[in-house]
Amino acid sequence: MQYDVIVIGSGPGGYVAAIRCAQLGLKTACIEKYGTFGGTCLNVGCIPSKALLDSSEHYHNAAHTFKTHGISLDNLQVDFGQMIKRKNEVVAQTTGGIAFLFKKNKIDAYQGIGSFKDKNTIIVKKEDGSEETLTTKNVIIATGSKPSSLPFIQLDKKRVITSTEALELTEVPKHLILIGGGVIGLELGSVYARLGAKVSVVEFMDSIIPTMDKQLGKELQKTLQKIGMEFYLGHKVTGAKAEGDEVTVTFDTPKGEHKELKGDYCLVAVGRVAYTDSLGLENIGLQVEDRGKKIAVDEHLETSVKGVYAIGDVVRGAMLAHKAEDEGTFVAEHIAGQKPHINYNLIPGVVYTWPEVASVGYTEEQLKEKGVKYKAGSFPFKASGRARASMDTDGFVKVLADSTTDEVLGIHMIGPRAADMIAEGVVAMEYRASAEDISRMSHAHPTYTEAIREAALAATDNRAIHI
Repeated sequence: MQYDVIVIGSGPGGYVAAIRCAQLGLKTACIEKYGTFGGTCLNVGCIPSKALLDSSEHYHNAAHTFKTHGISLDNLQVDFGQMIKRKNEVVAQTTGGIAFLFKKNKIDAYQGIGSFKDKNTIIVKKEDGSEETLTTKNVIIATGSKPSSLPFIQLDKKRVITSTEALELTEVPKHLILIGGGVIGLELGSVYARLGAKVSVVEFMDSIIPTMDKQLGKELQKTLQKIGMEFYLGHKVTGAKAEGDEVTVTFDTPKGEHKELKGDYCLVAVGRVAYTDSLGLENIGLQVEDRGKKIAVDEHLETSVKGVYAIGDVVRGAMLAHKAEDEGTFVAEHIAGQKPHINYNLIPGVVYTWPEVASVGYTEEQLKEKGVKYKAGSFPFKASGRARASMDTDGFVKVLADSTTDEVLGIHMIGPRAADMIAEGVVAMEYRASAEDISRMSHAHPTYTEAIREAALAATDNRAIHI
């Protein structure tokens, strides 16, 4: 078969790239290694974790806030098997939707391992051992990433686990030890903490979610401590070993003392690494960077081999599903002769704990490092009528604006529905709005988004109304 574009990988970047190529009239195929489409995000990442996050939050509210709302329950229990079943149903519906979209857009889907014979020839190795040869003018590599570990830790995937196994447990842990205080670990840790597990977080850095605004990390730590999570910050893990049903994690404290924690599960969440195995990159002489972990690309996301592009987790930048989607669209439109653009500074980051955390643009730390003069305005959710009504008063919104021009340079928030509200910040910054622009736009009352307006007012000559 001859194609205009072959996409290897059907995660958010891959399937979006394939669909956009098809919309633009390019004959398109997509190759997926596994039996279902959607990649890590839909199968063992974003979607299933959000399903469990929502289920656990419902239980937590029933146990801790329903009585205040005037709702009485007797014999409240966790049916963990049903939670996992519902999560699997959500995954099945979502991945099935990708198969439908492929058919709708007349995209040829192949299941098997795609690898380069040469830059215009792709071999698909199927599960039954057979092979199929496809030819193409362009290839988009969208093979995503896999969980990484520490070199001295042996993952048995039963007691010492990654995020993949954490989504398939058959019981709520008694004591979950979490190595890593980043997004993935904190989300899954909060799931099990809400369901009654003791959760201990051991993090090498001196704060959680260390790549985001420092104030967000401090506030998130306070809120997670309220549900019983404990934190060991600035601690260096030295080992994790399972014996029977017990796991022992050893670490060094900031003072150099050697200590250990014992639990029944250890979740290793120290990031992800680009997945480029079995692609046959050596057959096309492809250049890689970051010690061979990432595929090098130019401003058009084209590799050193003409006609071969790479997007998402296998290239530089944040490992985010929506970043991969934007890049998939970008490459499709570039191949079709259009002139798309991506502003990488305006790709939002989100943590789906509760309260949620969201951020776009520059942090205060980055602005200080760059020597940019700025002003900051913040507004706490405890001063929001809508937040008081829903009993979600933890957190705040912070707006950073240029001291001279008032242009918004960053928006950072932790609070209810922050994951959805951050879109307002992205839109404002894409159109280079000033803090005063946001403050003069009407926001429905009572809503959580009023906090954004109030923070913008605070950044504009300290004019917040409700504090």
